[in-house]
Amino acid sequence: MTAQESHFAEYEPAGREPVGSQSTPNQTVGRKSTVVPGHYGDPLHVTHTAFSRGGGKASPNRPMFLCLHGWGSNEEDLADMMRYVAPYNDYVSLRAPLELEAPGKLGGFGGYSPGAYSWFHESVPVGEDLDHDALAAAQAIDAWVASNIPAERAVVPIGFSQGGVLAVHVLRVRPERYRAAITLSGFLAPGALPGDGRLPELEIPVFYGFGANDTLIPKYESYAFSAWLEEHTWLTSKSYRGLDHAVGLEEFSDIRQWLLLNDIASGML
Repeated sequence: MTAQESHFAEYEPAGREPVGSQSTPNQTVGRKSTVVPGHYGDPLHVTHTAFSRGGGKASPNRPMFLCLHGWGSNEEDLADMMRYVAPYNDYVSLRAPLELEAPGKLGGFGGYSPGAYSWFHESVPVGEDLDHDALAAAQAIDAWVASNIPAERAVVPIGFSQGGVLAVHVLRVRPERYRAAITLSGFLAPGALPGDGRLPELEIPVFYGFGANDTLIPKYESYAFSAWLEEHTWLTSKSYRGLDHAVGLEEFSDIRQWLLLNDIASGML
């Protein structure tokens, strides 16, 4: 797996609020993007998902994993990893909202492979652009969870890159709903959210893994993310020598052990 991942929610430009106004509670729409059509923070809706065996109901007494990909991929991207790190748990993988290249289509926006999607209006937004996009995407994910997963079922978001941002951001939107989170090569959208103040007392377990040789996310950003997580969650953070913006077998092994220690998955293959 690389930085290219996917998730699908439907982008709806109609009814956009003016820049800086409230479009939904705690959500604002920012400036126009020059990378992916639309505005940073445009409301999103998750419409496409892929479930594990049994429609995500094969192991109803175990936590369900919520898989979130990154830039330029789709909902099939994390399936192989889930079979390796938690083969006895159910998962649902979401396809991101913004279409970079439709399935079966060539030569569309951006020149990506068919079936490429994004949560954000560029691969790594910064500043307020990141804050707007991260909140819009996290609210879309959380709304899908509220509508489709029984309230009594534990949910563990796991994401890579953009998905790694959102695996933590959904905790900040509704911290009491999520059992734990796994962020792989993620980074921080630093704008304050109402849930931030409740996170420390909840001590939600979070695993943060990143490559020591990541050329996409600067090392200082990884350290800043780790420091924020240390203050707000029950953090396990690991840096992997020789790993770029990707995941690896050593990281998978550490995730399995972490899942076992936190009574989320068996840790067995």
